[in-house]
Amino acid sequence: MARTAFLGLGVMGFPMAGHLAAAGHEVAVWNRSGAKAAAWASDHPGRAARDIADAVSSADIVFMCLGDDPDVRAVSDVVLPNLAEGAALIDHTTASAELARDLAAAAATNGAGFLDAPVSGGQAGAEAGALSIMCGGENSVFATVEPVMRAYAKAVVHAGPAGSGQLTKMVNQICIAGVVQGLSEGLHFAEAAGLDPETVIRAISQGAAQSWQMENRWRTMTAGEFDHGFAVDWMRKDLRIALDEARANGSRLPLTALVDQFYAEVQAMGGGRWDTSSLIARLKARDAHSR
Repeated sequence: MARTAFLGLGVMGFPMAGHLAAAGHEVAVWNRSGAKAAAWASDHPGRAARDIADAVSSADIVFMCLGDDPDVRAVSDVVLPNLAEGAALIDHTTASAELARDLAAAAATNGAGFLDAPVSGGQAGAEAGALSIMCGGENSVFATVEPVMRAYAKAVVHAGPAGSGQLTKMVNQICIAGVVQGLSEGLHFAEAAGLDPETVIRAISQGAAQSWQMENRWRTMTAGEFDHGFAVDWMRKDLRIALDEARANGSRLPLTALVDQFYAEVQAMGGGRWDTSSLIARLKARDAHSR
């Protein structure tokens, strides 16, 4: 069992920290909203720390699950000077690979280990303890931390040196963007053609068109229900990071750039907090406008 700290108790971090505590690890939590940390501590074995330094000073492993690069930099600036020598800092935030490399270097200077370890699986995966985690960093740090992360993961993969976890998460988001847009267009086409969506999905979901998005989202997409997971605002943040990285490495992401703009249209419709399957709402709105 490890002494851990978990910083950031959003829709992902709250249940992830809960799984750590349920697995028997010692957990101290911190959140910008102290009320959220207190609520977590009332529901789980563990404690709400007074501040970041209090949370991390005696921890073997510190986990962060925050919003964006500036949030991670601000919190890690407090974490690193307060880490015990030999401790490890694990960043579950989806952030830039450049930031991951910077944090790895800063952690090493402070005698600590570091992994960039973004996750996939959304709120449902976090609550079920079934996330996929893609990690970048030193083999020795990964070997130490991987069994602990298993408390909330179904798959934990070491992708390479620092930054590799974030780069792998970018691939994940690039692929999801294309799949959701394709599924949205397919369902929209089926409706326009007068087909029964359930019959169509039953016909195609066992073939080459099958995907997690199809299996888990076609029904709610058809019903116009978009409160089932990862928000459009966060997806646009992730796609921005991927597009910035593509400009730096010379790769071409025309579909990703297009879908990013489609998500911008969903935001303009008031759907920033809708889940990513809401791309279909944009098609339905355009169709209604053309009538």
